Amino acid sequence: MTPIEISAAVVVLALAVSVGLVTHELAHAAVLRAAGVPHDVHWFPGREGSVFRAGLRGKWAAVEPCPVGETPAWTLRLSATMPLVMLAPLALVPAGLVGDPFATEGVARFAVLGWMACALPSPQDFSVLWYADEALPSTGEEADAETTP
Repeated sequence: MTPIEISAAVVVLALAVSVGLVTHELAHAAVLRAAGVPHDVHWFPGREGSVFRAGLRGKWAAVEPCPVGETPAWTLRLSATMPLVMLAPLALVPAGLVGDPFATEGVARFAVLGWMACALPSPQDFSVLWYADEALPSTGEEADAETTP
């Protein structure tokens, strides 16, 4: 690869990861919204300084579910694994419906690689998947919270 191709690959990879990170979090939010679970989407959480500096740190968005007592645990589990849907277009490659992006030359394979990296559930997603029951408030906790001044 020439230096220009390497530079283009780095830029394409960075853009794919940037878009992929936001898409990853919006995939969580889409499930929560469809299930009627209250949630907050935080843009650049923990931002110190400028948006540019926060963007370089890599934390572009975060979804925080605010489940209520009657929220089923499966909605949180489904939300935690939803970013895997970002890999769906690659499932069409073995069927021959789309071309294999890794069989070509050029920067497209770097874009796909960055996108695929963002489709993987994070460690926090796995903890929600395995411990969703513990994340849900019990009905007794809600009653205590409502009566506490």
